[in-house]
Amino acid sequence: QVQLVESGGGLVQAGGSLRLSCAASGRTFRTYAMGWFRQAPGKERDFVAVITWRGGSTDYAGSVRGRFTISRDDAKNTVYLQMNSLKPEDTAVYYCAAMRSVTTASRVARAYDYWGQGTQVTVSS
Repeated sequence: QVQLVESGGGLVQAGGSLRLSCAASGRTFRTYAMGWFRQAPGKERDFVAVITWRGGSTDYAGSVRGRFTISRDDAKNTVYLQMNSLKPEDTAVYYCAAMRSVTTASRVARAYDYWGQGTQVTVSS
């Protein structure tokens, strides 16, 4: 069982930055691929970024590539999402998710086994 707790959301002006954190419980954290998703009001939950176990590989949605960076610190059981050059369209609830895999990562939400409760990010114009 893995429990995920996100933090770091808030209100920021367009062009600003935020860093989201996701703290995970469980001794097997390093064997999970970790992803970030987001959901705006009235929209589906969309893939943002994913990092494989040991941080060997990352993948990003086209809309955030070059602005967002995903990283992980397995010693702290924490995954991060650094968000720069934020835009109003980045406004959403951001969710951290864990997928039990040491070989692959996925952009598909249903592939993930555990989810956090979400943290709100609001970008004003």
